[in-house]
Amino acid sequence: MQAQYLPQNMTLNHGEEVRYDVYFKWGILMPRAGEARITFSQSSLNGQPASLYRLIFHTTGIIETVYKMRDTLDCYYGANNELLHCSKRTQEGGFYLIDELAFSYSGETTSVHSFRYTPESTRIDTNLIVSSGHVFDMLGATFFMRTLGWENLTSGDSFPFTVAVGRDLIQTGYRYQNQAIVERGNIKYRTRYFFIDIYDDVFSQSKAAAEVWVGDDENHIPVKIRAKLKIGYAEVHYKSSNNLKKPLDCRVELKK
Repeated sequence: MQAQYLPQNMTLNHGEEVRYDVYFKWGILMPRAGEARITFSQSSLNGQPASLYRLIFHTTGIIETVYKMRDTLDCYYGANNELLHCSKRTQEGGFYLIDELAFSYSGETTSVHSFRYTPESTRIDTNLIVSSGHVFDMLGATFFMRTLGWENLTSGDSFPFTVAVGRDLIQTGYRYQNQAIVERGNIKYRTRYFFIDIYDDVFSQSKAAAEVWVGDDENHIPVKIRAKLKIGYAEVHYKSSNNLKKPLDCRVELKK
């Protein structure tokens, strides 16, 4: 399983919960579009102990009245942080879809069984093969970021990986830029700033298709994410958390 071993810089804590606000920006408008919650807990998979990394998203406000969305993404990890199984359950505008990815390893090769279905029919049932490097689903890619070591980072350092989606293998990578301050009201966050290169048609550009600001403390929590879409932007902002492994030292509250 060596291809999928992640750096052993485990910054996550079982019982952790992190909450986010999600916004969509069109022109001068930037309505709050939804809420997301990410948890990390002890679980089991096929009768064996596992860790469960879960994201739950739902729309809010005006977006909820126009196009209701409910998404649940699950990633199961083994004892060495190897990704074992992912699922995404999507309910959008009355349509329900399930994606499942099962991972297996042989030396440097990763095999992914991709199974997509609705309650009525099978949409995808195929195997994807990656000869080397890390392979995740979209949520697992954020877990990967939180395990990166920062001791010797320099601008331009890159961390490539592959994201499995349906029948596709999308080449992706984090590219470190520098340290940066993120302001949110009267609160500032000290962060590490990364570009995300995503080679997929849904994004308006491949290089720096998205950006992420990760809290510069021992938790490595993303505090802001911005994705450039074909129409406008999506932005995700850290809201609150509990049961973190370490104090959130990147957060600095300014006196009013």
